[in-house]
Amino acid sequence: MNLTDDQIERYSRQILLPHVGGIGQEKLLSAKVLIIGAGGLGSPIAAYMAGAGIGTLGIVDSDVVELSNLHRQIIYSSDDIGKKKAIAAQDRLQKVNPDTKVIPYVLRLTSENIMDIIKDYDVIVDGSDNFPTRYLVNDACILAKKALVHGAFFRFEGQAMVIKLNEGPCYRCLFPEPPPPGTVPSCQEAGILGALAGVIGLIQATETLKLILEIGEPLVGELIVFDALEMSFRKIKIPRDKDCPICGENPTITELIDYEWFCGLKADEIA
Repeated sequence: MNLTDDQIERYSRQILLPHVGGIGQEKLLSAKVLIIGAGGLGSPIAAYMAGAGIGTLGIVDSDVVELSNLHRQIIYSSDDIGKKKAIAAQDRLQKVNPDTKVIPYVLRLTSENIMDIIKDYDVIVDGSDNFPTRYLVNDACILAKKALVHGAFFRFEGQAMVIKLNEGPCYRCLFPEPPPPGTVPSCQEAGILGALAGVIGLIQATETLKLILEIGEPLVGELIVFDALEMSFRKIKIPRDKDCPICGENPTITELIDYEWFCGLKADEIA
């Protein structure tokens, strides 16, 4: 791939970096990233993926834009209320950077469709807001041997980590099973500081770019935890669980299932 004059100017501040350069920018333009969820986390992730020049950006979300989303879901405007998020995101991101091909998936991920969707992507970024999707995405990425960038937030705290098979722990190594129904309130019930979503989303975006560029030390085997009230970051070493049911030495999970029943959620409650 040869960069055009317009691309050299567009990405000039990025190309100047010794860890990127022209070769690195070409890697980004050739990369394929799939974002699960186009909400509080997915919005800043998608904006910076397009800004960085990711060649193909898939966005999975079955939900529509609501007024209550706008304090944290920064790629939408009031004009987008009522529109499907994946479609509204595509329209916005193509205007930000026509180099990026945005593919919207207006659907809910299930055990039947996820493997077919993730198979063509280099990195999967989980910006979902519910436990059934997190476990499904984790399991699918382990089985498909895909790099996964996890992020989550709650009220004033957030977390992020990178999951790569055989290199570190997976989500199940931290949380072997989804929490029982009703034990963890949703954002609608507990609230969320809008800017916190940006902090965690940008950590995920940064880790994604590092994976594609093969630079630095990704958050493999480490969970970064951010407390907005204290303005503090902690890195927690997370060992791989040899007895993990999906990535352990003798895995018991060999095929995907849907977790709505376990978490006490109906399918139509999950975007």
